[in-house]
Formats: sequence, C-alpha cells, structure tokens
Amino acid sequence: MEIYIHFNAIIQKVFTGYSHTFSNKIIKGILLAIPENQLEVWANPASQAKFKDAHESIRETLKKYNWPSGKPTYDVYLQGSYKNSTTTRKNSDVDLVVQLNSSFDRDLSSLSEYEKILYLMNHSKATYLWEDFRSDILKALNQKYSKVETGNNSIKVETPYLSADVVVCMQYRLYKSYRSPQNESYIEGMTFKSQENGWVVNYPKLHVENGEQKSEKTNGWYKKTVRMFKNARLYLVEHGLISKDLASSYFVECLLYNVPNSKFGTNHYTTFYNVLDYLNSAEIGAFKCQNGIIDIFGNSPEQWSTRNARNFIDKTVDLWNNWGR
Repeated sequence: MEIYIHFNAIIQKVFTGYSHTFSNKIIKGILLAIPENQLEVWANPASQAKFKDAHESIRETLKKYNWPSGKPTYDVYLQGSYKNSTTTRKNSDVDLVVQLNSSFDRDLSSLSEYEKILYLMNHSKATYLWEDFRSDILKALNQKYSKVETGNNSIKVETPYLSADVVVCMQYRLYKSYRSPQNESYIEGMTFKSQENGWVVNYPKLHVENGEQKSEKTNGWYKKTVRMFKNARLYLVEHGLISKDLASSYFVECLLYNVPNSKFGTNHYTTFYNVLDYLNSAEIGAFKCQNGIIDIFGNSPEQWSTRNARNFIDKTVDLWNNWGR
C-alpha cells in the first residue's frame, strides 16, 4: 500500500509502504495524525522579550561587585532554550553561564609526551579557584537580589524580569595540540562541581554553534522541529502520558541533532513524520549530544538512558497515531 499524509485539506502521496514497525510500534500515514496547523503552532518560538533584560541585570550586578581579590577575567553568556531559539510556551527560567577564564581546567590526554612537557613548562597552578569564584558570585547576587537559592548544579535567582538558573563554572580546555602559548589548539568547554555528583564537563558554546550550523543546513527546519518535539513532550507531560523527568528538553534537542538533515523540510507535517520515523528505527545508542563530543547515553548522572529515550519515542509515536481520538 501507500502512505498518505493530510494537511490543509490536501492529500499528498509521499512514498510507498503502509507503515513502519519497530519494537511493536507502528507509525501510520493516516488522516488522524497530528494536523499541520497544530504542528505549526508548536513550531513557533515563544516570546523572548524578557530574557535579555534578565541577562543584562545579572551582568551589571557582577560588573559593579567589589571583588575582594581583584576582578578576575570571566564571561556571562546564555545557554539553553533561549540562546538556542528553541523555547516553548512553558519556558520561564533563563539559563545563564558565568564562566571564570583567568583560571581553567584541562584535558591533556590527546597530547604527546613531548607536548605535555612543553605545556607544564609554561603553566603554573592557579591561586584563584572555582570555589573562590563561586563564593564571590554568590555574594554579588545576594547583595542585589532578594531571592537567591543554591541547587545541585546552579544558583536560582529571581530577577525583576525572569527567574534565572545561573551555572558558575570555569573554562575547560580539551587540548588537541600544544607547542607554546602562542601555538596551541584546544576545544573550549566549561566545568563546575555539582553538589551531588562531583565535577561536570560540558561544551555549551559548541552546542550553540553546532545547532546554528544544522539549522542553516536544513533551511531553518531544525530549530522548528526541535520546538515541535519539545511541545509534543510538553503535551505528553501535561496529559499524564509521561513523567516530566523521562525526557529533558536538553536530551530531546540532542536526540534530534542526530537525525540526518535530509529528514527536515517541506512542511511541518512531513518533517515531524520523517524525523519520528527515523528515530523509531534508528540505532540510537551511539548518538552524540549536540556539542558533538559527549555521548547522550551512558551511566553518568549527566547522561540519558536508551530505555527512557525509547519510551519517549514510543509515546510520541502513540501521540501521532492516536491524535484526536
């Protein structure tokens, strides 16, 4: 048989084969699937009017702070849905990174023994550490804002504009080569100490860069699709079909990053179908996060389980197959 998809009261033949089966799940090319107009609503970005004000408020607070040990070199930048333009209507908190740059941690495992010797000859141990930086950031925030709460990975700050999750970290360098301070190659990441799970390494700037590149290669459809799937996740949570912690917004985005660019485009309906159909049959175990370095799946607290990912995909297939019933 042939699959037919329906959108805007038009029936279009797309390819041969009635359905695709995986793990007892069937994606149907049926008229009762999620309609184009609903997917279009989901694909639209939520308002981002206030996140810049929250970002600037915290930046100015730190700029005016009287640093007791002298002002260190640091950056304040956005990460998460607001930075990646993948916000949904339920996004409220803005994710900010405050990154110490005058001190940094590093991974030298890819360097030769000679390069490691050269590196150690040109570097000494830092005296102003992440713990000192975090203490200063907490003092600065408490001086300005009435509600500041520390969590496992971040500091929750109530600004006059939006709540902000502030991750205090230091620069992390994944070295690729080293000859001298003027002749070195590394990938920049960040690292911080989680209260429960120890040191965490991530690459938020690379995450943003790779997302922008994929969006360009898919003519903007990648970010639209991320918003569609994030809103589908939100629908499943709100209707009690999955738990909130089954699939984080971050993991959903990383999951879609691994879908081939050819699956994105034409219209919302066919894009959602093609991406879901790919995920339904793909071997997802080797998928990478959007930064392209860290595996999505594994045993660390910062990774996802393939079981939960498969559960999320199955529930999204159910949503597609049974929309309107």
